[in-house]
Amino acid sequence: MKIVLRIILLAALAALGVWLWTILFPSPEKMIRRRLDEIAKYASFTANESALARLGAAQSLAGCFSANAEVHIDTREAGDQDFIGHEQIMQAVVAAQSAFGSLNIKFLDVKVVVDPNKQSATTDLTVDANVSNQPDAIVQEVKITFQKISGQWLITRAETIRTLSILNFELRRAPSIV
Repeated sequence: MKIVLRIILLAALAALGVWLWTILFPSPEKMIRRRLDEIAKYASFTANESALARLGAAQSLAGCFSANAEVHIDTREAGDQDFIGHEQIMQAVVAAQSAFGSLNIKFLDVKVVVDPNKQSATTDLTVDANVSNQPDAIVQEVKITFQKISGQWLITRAETIRTLSILNFELRRAPSIV
């Protein structure tokens, strides 16, 4: 009976140790997913948020990017735009905040691939953005490259992915050659 009790106690201690290890030292994938949750929170805002709160969120969002990060956006609605560095990224966020009454961002279908060196990772995801003055959500596939810099996972590149539906839309709008 004492042996069974010791085995159960040892198994419980081992399970507790594994649980503590995962809490104290999360995997790179888990840390990147947490970073994405922060990004969605900072990018989202409501109509009744103060200008100071929006500015703070824009600064926090820019802080999720490396100093020389590149953002490439190519959508039907916004066209083709590039932003490089914290300052341009923050200006783009502030401009979006003033253009929209409210914005709710969600990241769906997140796929994280951590490089074997565990110092960089690539994330493919779908952005679901609900804007206050638009009846339909904006849905866009995005590829994000992260790098571990000074112990933090920061975005070094983010770009929209041209999906087949966008290409089909543009082909329908293009003048006929025939």
